[in-house]
Amino acid sequence: MKHATQQTIKGLEPVLQQISRLPGLVEKKPGVYYLKSKAFLHFHEHGEEIFADVRLHPPEFDRLPATTAAQQRQLVDRIRQFLG
Repeated sequence: MKHATQQTIKGLEPVLQQISRLPGLVEKKPGVYYLKSKAFLHFHEHGEEIFADVRLHPPEFDRLPATTAAQQRQLVDRIRQFLG
């Protein structure tokens, strides 16, 4: 599974805008977010599928599907819940 390409990241712009507004997250480069000084969120792709690696249970990353609008809403909701 490879890291998401620039084209894939561009296609995620609506969800990235929502994530960028969440408290405490800093976008270090397109689609890569840090919480404090630690990597928190980045994206991968496998074929047509998109996945988010997000650190909801530190120190490990959880891999969540992020291909569909519904999956992206769930991702934002889970991040929002984690950030409390």
